[in-house]
Amino acid sequence: MKDDSGSLVESFPPQVARGCRVLILGTAPSVRSLAMQQSYAHAQNLFWPLMGEMFDAGPELEYPQRLGRLQARGIGIWDVLASCERSGSLDSAIVRASEVANDIPGLLKSHPSIAAIALNGGHAQRAFRRLVLPRIAPVHASTLALIDLPSTSPANASMTRQHKRERWRVLLDFAT
Repeated sequence: MKDDSGSLVESFPPQVARGCRVLILGTAPSVRSLAMQQSYAHAQNLFWPLMGEMFDAGPELEYPQRLGRLQARGIGIWDVLASCERSGSLDSAIVRASEVANDIPGLLKSHPSIAAIALNGGHAQRAFRRLVLPRIAPVHASTLALIDLPSTSPANASMTRQHKRERWRVLLDFAT
């Protein structure tokens, strides 16, 4: 049951291809992403500029081309949350009691090549560990690399772009 604390936000389908090695998980799409029907659509979000620097999948390309280039390098994207209530775009505005996780354990079963999960920001990290990790089979969880990364959101202004870039470069170790 929805209360007056915010709008219902629903995740996009996973953007994962055969041979995916690393799954990048955000928390939930922003207002701008929902309007554009594209993950990380806010012009000041560093996600696509970083993907451009590392994987030639930058914001100058059309969205389907960006996704295709990531997938060709073994990278998939999705969100931890299938749905939640939130006013605005900030993760801090998510109503915790409304959080419903995506079926990430099911995705891992159908894509056994996934060796790492990269968590984009603190809220994604906490929600994943609380809602998803306990549902992943122990044998798979023990071999899965969990990578905590700084948020690419413009709201994360406490860290320089250079420092974010340095931290995100760990994905190069998993890409094909």
